[in-house]
Amino acid sequence: MVSFKDWQNLDLRVGLIKSVEDMEGKDKLYKLTVSFGEEEKTVISGIKLDYPNKEDLENKKLAFIYNLDPTTIAGVESQAMILGAINEEGKYKLVFMDDSLKEGTKLE
Repeated sequence: MVSFKDWQNLDLRVGLIKSVEDMEGKDKLYKLTVSFGEEEKTVISGIKLDYPNKEDLENKKLAFIYNLDPTTIAGVESQAMILGAINEEGKYKLVFMDDSLKEGTKLE
């Protein structure tokens, strides 16, 4: 169980994906540059198989865990985590946000 206090420590925000890059030798990973308003972060995500067209992600607003401890994935520091779910077909589905929300907006 997650305590309410632990939940309050999560900083969920709207991020705007500025760029999507392939990672050399990695079939499942993208390197994303994500704007959160005044700050950009690098996010490494294993969504490439379910979102093979970079255009489906670029300039889109999605939900992210903003304050996740950085971790190194495939030699690159990932500074946030994209939110999504796995559907009944085993496909990863992302949480796209309404265009009326500005990047950096906190989710409550």
